[in-house]
Amino acid sequence: MIISLVVAASSNHAIGKDNRLLWHLPDDMKFFKNTTWAMPVIMGRKTFASLNGKPLNGRLNIVITRQQDWQAEGVIVVHSLAEAVQAATERYYLECYVIGGGEIYREALPVSQKVYLTRVDTVIDGDTFFPELDAENWVLQSARNCPADAKHAFAYAFQLWERKNA
Repeated sequence: MIISLVVAASSNHAIGKDNRLLWHLPDDMKFFKNTTWAMPVIMGRKTFASLNGKPLNGRLNIVITRQQDWQAEGVIVVHSLAEAVQAATERYYLECYVIGGGEIYREALPVSQKVYLTRVDTVIDGDTFFPELDAENWVLQSARNCPADAKHAFAYAFQLWERKNA
């Protein structure tokens, strides 16, 4: 199973504050939808709550929570990252996408093979952060820079990072 992370992070690695995104970038939302469509997405319970408590359409939604009795309609509830990956594997997927939050990203990064990182060109106040990718373990495979415009308050870059020797 290929474990990929999909994240948008500022120059100072912030990804959210008060369980909300820090920006509105329509092209990043399209990228996210196109990348994860018809695939399993793995998220923490708080990230699921930030989606108004509704599963993302067109994807197998897997929610990790420590709360043993927590349930939500339209999602698979698990209690660890390993269980989440197993749930995707049992359904014959070859790749799964971790979509947050910060704690889930930190746990998944050491066992992941790819990171789809939208690097947002701003330093912003956040309370949730994405771990820094170290050059010892990760190599930038591709990057596409996009300028700020009428719909995008910040410049940003779509980056694909792959684990060395994966």
